[in-house]
Amino acid sequence: MSVDLPTVKRVAHLARIKLSDEETEGLREELNAILGFVEQLGEVDVTGVEPMTSVTAMRLKARQDEVTDGGKVDDIVANAPASEDHYFLVPKVVE
Repeated sequence: MSVDLPTVKRVAHLARIKLSDEETEGLREELNAILGFVEQLGEVDVTGVEPMTSVTAMRLKARQDEVTDGGKVDDIVANAPASEDHYFLVPKVVE
């Protein structure tokens, strides 16, 4: 697959990137190199390879699922303009 100059200009327009004619030609070459690399990836034999989310085998750290108040109630309401009994006070907007 090859990218032509009108396609590069259209992509640049969609990305809101202003390009000169010289920059457009350089970007066309870069995009074609990227697409060439992606085409090479299609030739790789991946039969028997499990999908993975990371290049290293790892498991997420697990913790007990416990409901708590977070222990930060005072820190949370400290910057509020008005609070009472660990709740934010807001002006009444509906009568």
